[in-house]
Amino acid sequence: MKIYKLKRISDVVLSFLFLIFLSWLLILIIALIKITSKGPVFFYQNRIGKDKREFNIIKFRTMKIDTPDDIPTHLLKNPDKYITGIGKILRKTSLDELPQLINIIKGDMSIVGPRPALWNQFDLITLRDQYDVNKVRPGLTGWAQVNGRDELPIEVKAKLDGEYVKHVSLLFDIKCLVRTVGCVVKQAGVKEGQHGEVCYEKSTGDWCQ
Repeated sequence: MKIYKLKRISDVVLSFLFLIFLSWLLILIIALIKITSKGPVFFYQNRIGKDKREFNIIKFRTMKIDTPDDIPTHLLKNPDKYITGIGKILRKTSLDELPQLINIIKGDMSIVGPRPALWNQFDLITLRDQYDVNKVRPGLTGWAQVNGRDELPIEVKAKLDGEYVKHVSLLFDIKCLVRTVGCVVKQAGVKEGQHGEVCYEKSTGDWCQ
């Protein structure tokens, strides 16, 4: 589709520009991670991409090296035990996601799209099949992220992702990006550890926040 070709071009151009303009910040974060904790600067994790192909997502490491693998942080019973000091700041500001600009340039991801599921989030992956979500590139940010993020149950995430796929457009992407900035500033929807979920009425398919 033409829209996805335009998205791909804009993804590559914008990602290169972001990497150039934010290079000073990336260098600063790298230095802080190395100084404050043991372990590598970057964290690689197996995620599900377009057509359910697996790829390694790249993030700044925000957790200690003895953290359990492949468990979403919001499901950890005691996340503060594992998150590093600088990691708390990076996670709250979403700066830990910046290395995914490399994933975007490589073609693994898009700037806007459904967030890539962990390889073992089988329930979410299956639900996304119902909405053709697994047929598009996952994103650095997405419609579900600006409507609840970690607070959302998987049924709601899948449905919101489906809405994005159904109505995808450059204007919709801009709307997502603008709302992403607001969410980052307000630190909205960021939950560390096990928490309750927003309400969701299965009989009507509606949700509230």
